[in-house]
Amino acid sequence: MEAIYALISGFSVALTLQNLMWGFIGVMLGTAVGVLPGVGPALTVALLLPATAQLDPTGALIMFAGIYYGAMFGGSTTSILLNTPGESATIVTAMEGNLMAKRGRAGPALATSAIGSFVAGTLSVIALTLLAPLIVDIALKFGPSEYFAVMVLAFTTLSAVLGSSAVRGLASLFFGLFLGLMGIDSQTGQARFTLGIPELLDGIDVVIVAVGLFAVGETLYVATYLNRIGDTLERMKGSVWMSARDWARSWKPWLRGTALGFPFGAMPAGGAEIPTFLSYAIEKKLTKHPEEFGKGAIEGVAGPEAANNASATGTLVPLLTLGLPTTATAAIILAAFQQYGLQPGPLLFETQPGLVWGLIASMYIGNAILLILNLPLVGLWVKLLSIPRPLLYAGILIFATLGAYGLRNSWFDLALLYIIGLVGFLMRRYDIPVAPVIVGMILGPLAEQQFRRALAISQGDLSIFITSPISATVLLIAALAVIVPPIWRRFSRKSQPEQAAPAR
Repeated sequence: MEAIYALISGFSVALTLQNLMWGFIGVMLGTAVGVLPGVGPALTVALLLPATAQLDPTGALIMFAGIYYGAMFGGSTTSILLNTPGESATIVTAMEGNLMAKRGRAGPALATSAIGSFVAGTLSVIALTLLAPLIVDIALKFGPSEYFAVMVLAFTTLSAVLGSSAVRGLASLFFGLFLGLMGIDSQTGQARFTLGIPELLDGIDVVIVAVGLFAVGETLYVATYLNRIGDTLERMKGSVWMSARDWARSWKPWLRGTALGFPFGAMPAGGAEIPTFLSYAIEKKLTKHPEEFGKGAIEGVAGPEAANNASATGTLVPLLTLGLPTTATAAIILAAFQQYGLQPGPLLFETQPGLVWGLIASMYIGNAILLILNLPLVGLWVKLLSIPRPLLYAGILIFATLGAYGLRNSWFDLALLYIIGLVGFLMRRYDIPVAPVIVGMILGPLAEQQFRRALAISQGDLSIFITSPISATVLLIAALAVIVPPIWRRFSRKSQPEQAAPAR
């Protein structure tokens, strides 16, 4: 009941004219960036961080959340009509959705995607409303050693799972830790990693790093490599609405996709890719129309799209309750919290209940706005695909430059932006994930702080991290997250030749 009362007070915050406006802008922007190939929610939120530095934190965070789950809605349009996923999470949607469009059923594909996203988003926000207070109650009992262990888990899982190898992910993480620990040590007063440059004594602003990696680096990569791909836009034919048969074939995949997506989103490094592929595999196995898979089955759009949107909401559970991001966009939203001097976690529910519950309440409203706007305005979203990509990339770079310079009117920040942007470009070029850089930069100093506090309590005894049952268990899980995947891959490679041998 406490959660219900808190949510009601959250609606009083979310339904103010100002916050409604920011929520509306967020979902509209999110849909637009979801539609545009190569422009995702992480890039957009990073781009807006400098421009929103002076805004009210509640309104800005409502807008950023709207961009996140709005992009999940919009990404399906590009996947279905252009066969080009706007987000990695909509790759599965393109498999069946584009084939439906080729058969003249783009309307039902877009409809099941939009309605499924609404159903999944709403059910997931209900789950977030009910789960968040329970996790907060548990997290309030954590001491410094438990918090340090949870942050190590976030480091290892996000680094080990993202990208093509754990080594590259960990290299990205350590680069982020290096950036985060740069500057004057708060306890000793000594300069660390400043390379003798006075401008680095105060450290590097996380906004500069976020914009450099996600806006400048990503834009340079997309413009360099993905601009060569020729796209064929499928035309809208027939009705946008679903038939009774389409409804009958979609509602169960919506529910199953939601049940898969939400828990995966809430896991460290869960992301949306795994549940969307799992949802597709399950729908392919359970369908009564197996002959349509590979030719444009509506279940292959309904389930993965629901999983995709549910996963986006699920990422907010560890972000709001523990301050741990599980995706690149969540890491950028964490940077947004820090921009306003806020640290997500259990104490935020006590110190800023209006902000937290207003944010959660705004998601109920945002999902309804997205459903109302997406289908009637599908023609408008399709027109966005006609924007020349060189103009789009140039606009992003100009906006990033003006935003970074406007933070402190510093030429040094501008030079740093493009240096980090080039690093981000090279990371994308060589398949090194960029999300661990932001996570390491933000959580690194906090992990160091909790580590020092734990040692102060134990008087320098390192065994405090393994004598606490919670801390020891979490650290064991973190170790397994790094050790098990490479062993599993090696075992799989060895077993494949043995299985293939009898066939020769």
